[in-house]
Amino acid sequence: MQHLSIPAALFFLLASVSILGADDDMRAGAGMVAITPPAGVPLAGYYHKRGASGVHDELYSRAIVIEKNGVQSAIVSLDLISTRRGFVEKARELINERTGIPSENVMISATHAHTGPVLADDRLFESQGASDPAAAAFMKELPGKIAQSVGAAYKRLVEAEALAAIGNEGSITFNRRFHMRDGSVGWNPGKLNANIIKPAGPIDPEVPVVYFREPANKNPLAVYVNYSVHLDNVGGDLISADLPYTVTENLRKAVGDQLVTVYTSGACGDLNHVDVQWVEPQRGHENAARMGTILSAEVLRAWPRLEAVEGALQIKTCLVVLEIPKVSTEAVANAKEIVRSGNDRNRKNFMQLVNANKVLDVAEREGKPFQVEVQVITLGDSLAWVALPGEIFVELGLDLKSSSPFKQTIVAELANGSIGYVPTSRAYRQGAYEVVSTRCVKGSGEKLVNAALDLLNACYSNATTD
Repeated sequence: MQHLSIPAALFFLLASVSILGADDDMRAGAGMVAITPPAGVPLAGYYHKRGASGVHDELYSRAIVIEKNGVQSAIVSLDLISTRRGFVEKARELINERTGIPSENVMISATHAHTGPVLADDRLFESQGASDPAAAAFMKELPGKIAQSVGAAYKRLVEAEALAAIGNEGSITFNRRFHMRDGSVGWNPGKLNANIIKPAGPIDPEVPVVYFREPANKNPLAVYVNYSVHLDNVGGDLISADLPYTVTENLRKAVGDQLVTVYTSGACGDLNHVDVQWVEPQRGHENAARMGTILSAEVLRAWPRLEAVEGALQIKTCLVVLEIPKVSTEAVANAKEIVRSGNDRNRKNFMQLVNANKVLDVAEREGKPFQVEVQVITLGDSLAWVALPGEIFVELGLDLKSSSPFKQTIVAELANGSIGYVPTSRAYRQGAYEVVSTRCVKGSGEKLVNAALDLLNACYSNATTD
């Protein structure tokens, strides 16, 4: 993929940059607050309504606050299906009021758990129960709870050091798009399907790990873990964080009860947990636990390779304009009828329902393009986080990592708001579920990557000329 510069008119640059020496003390703190909704709340993830019958494990807002040379930043992960720009902005306002951390210095992403509450919107996901009073009540309380988790981390700021490593685990994530014998690209074609030729794309096996601890007594504070796999193991009607639950429990037991684990999803818009060559079913809490155990073991295997990260803390964000597809009046009328009467219980109806929801969402924008945020946080000249606003195809994430000047670049998707699936340009002509669903036009993913690279290069230039 060629890196093309973005015209300045496409985005408004915000920056909070430290360019002081790298030897000043760093402080860090971590906190977590339960955000589990009550039983009965409609659950997200599919195109039909299902209410939560109970709780398998709690959902959390987990936060790490980093301070260096007067610059402060917060990294937050939510055990939710996605983020919405509205609650992100409200949470940032509250965080700024309570801690002084600038709003643009706060990164908020979701893990994409399919067993958390529907995020109430005006119409989006109405078929899942988005207008349910319980969903509305959850959304009303959510910004305050996010701010509470950051506030808890802020109050616990202590002298800290950061260490980073990259693990490798390629056995539990799979590309879910396949070249089929009829010339099409299939999506989730089923186990042992004889019509599969090969995957239509790669995976990303990297397991980035960033560990924060007190330098004098080595007390653990937090560990940040990132992995590229779609969180849709569990299903059913019990509230659950999916595989991050097992990851966080295992790391807490191995490292220390006070450890806060912040798990985020890497670019995995076209990845999932299904091994089509393995006949056994892969569903439920058991498979989530199996995968979580494997992933947490890889994090611990990377522990001896952790290396200190030093240098200035920088945060840069920009707004990027992404165009939306055109939809006809006739398509809108058809979509309304499909949403009114449709269901997702068979393959044909499902794809019709996916497209209908896309058409209605796009129509509501009345031609107005998206303005989405791309954000980077960097530490020294070796470590960078990138926040992208959607379910990003893995090749976009891989290209971003390989083109970044930083030794370790971590991509967190579904961050600071989301516009749904963001495929590669090549995928648009292949079709299948993600392309049917996407609300943005061809080239949007590459535009996000280029915007992130512009920010990363600017931060790296500052770090290396300090």
